[in-house]
Amino acid sequence: MKSLAIKKGDLVQVITGKDKGVKGKVIAVIPEAEKVLVEGVNRIKKHTKVGESTRGAKTGGIVTQEAPVHVSNVMLVDPSDDRPTRVGYRRETVTKTRADGTTYESTRSVRVSKRTGKDI
Repeated sequence: MKSLAIKKGDLVQVITGKDKGVKGKVIAVIPEAEKVLVEGVNRIKKHTKVGESTRGAKTGGIVTQEAPVHVSNVMLVDPSDDRPTRVGYRRETVTKTRADGTTYESTRSVRVSKRTGKDI
């Protein structure tokens, strides 16, 4: 399974489709389908069956909710200048400490804005 450059909580902008230009926060990421759920984007009306809750209140009817968008239709917004950017990765070496107090070198991946070169 391929890893996605967009994570939950990121601010993204829609680059194509009926909601082109809209910015929103990522609610959920579905890596198996390569889709993301973005707040306020791709709103659909879903008809739910009418029923009763345990207290007797009526539930159901027509509900408006977000539908998933393919990850290729959104771009991450660079927090430094509020414009969409592609995402790159940089490997950096860090020093970690074990429980017994010894230290060792390890690498970690950092997301980088391709346009500005700054960390995201």
